[in-house]
Amino acid sequence: MQKPRLPTAKKRLGQNFLTNNAIIEKIVRAIKPQAEDNMLEIGPGLGAMTNALLPHLNQLKAVEIDTDLIPELVSHCEYRDRLTVYNEDALAFNLGRVLVEGSKLRVVGNLPYNISTPLLFHLMRFVDDLRDGHFMLQKEVVDRIVAKPGSKDYGRLSVMLQYYCAVEKLFIVTPGAFTPRPKVDSAILRLVPRQNRELSAQKERELEHLVKQAFSQRRKTLRNNLKGCISPGQWESTGIDPARRAETLTVDEFIILVQNA
Repeated sequence: MQKPRLPTAKKRLGQNFLTNNAIIEKIVRAIKPQAEDNMLEIGPGLGAMTNALLPHLNQLKAVEIDTDLIPELVSHCEYRDRLTVYNEDALAFNLGRVLVEGSKLRVVGNLPYNISTPLLFHLMRFVDDLRDGHFMLQKEVVDRIVAKPGSKDYGRLSVMLQYYCAVEKLFIVTPGAFTPRPKVDSAILRLVPRQNRELSAQKERELEHLVKQAFSQRRKTLRNNLKGCISPGQWESTGIDPARRAETLTVDEFIILVQNA
């Protein structure tokens, strides 16, 4: 099969095309695609991952915002009859359109650095419909997602994604695997939604607000950052010292806070 030419990447879209075949194969092995999987690829670009996944799947859906890339993607796709491409912005894409009854959605993607965090939060809106996710992200972002309490990387992103999912950094991908070369390392992240989350949908929205407030000024205590969220009497019922900082609390302790707020 003829290899696609590499068009000029668009900086405004954060495009870096994955071109290293060994890395592509390693990602596919981590995903373990099966024929009947309901799988969505975010940002297929020129189809490096697309072409590696399609031989294993009966069908693959993809969301690509760049209209200029889609003809190139499809024309160089060996199994194009199995591929459905949505020319839309992944940040606004309704995953409900690609859900299949009886088959939870698997999501993969080389996420643009400039939208990776808001895109992950967008996906969490559909977390109950997801089986798993495998994403290429800036290593710094993955380190924040998997960070433990007490570390400098631990913050709002860590707490919220670890509440919704089991998170795992699989391996690092160096800049030489891309065209053009990014200036930083990337990493592969695996997300597996937690089946039995403790909070109702309403309480989950409250948790998002509370965590955002708690980390709004990292050097301040919980008492100061959550002054409008938790009263002095409520602090006593939580058993959590309000003189602590947000970065010292576990995900379970944040859950206790929102249950008592």
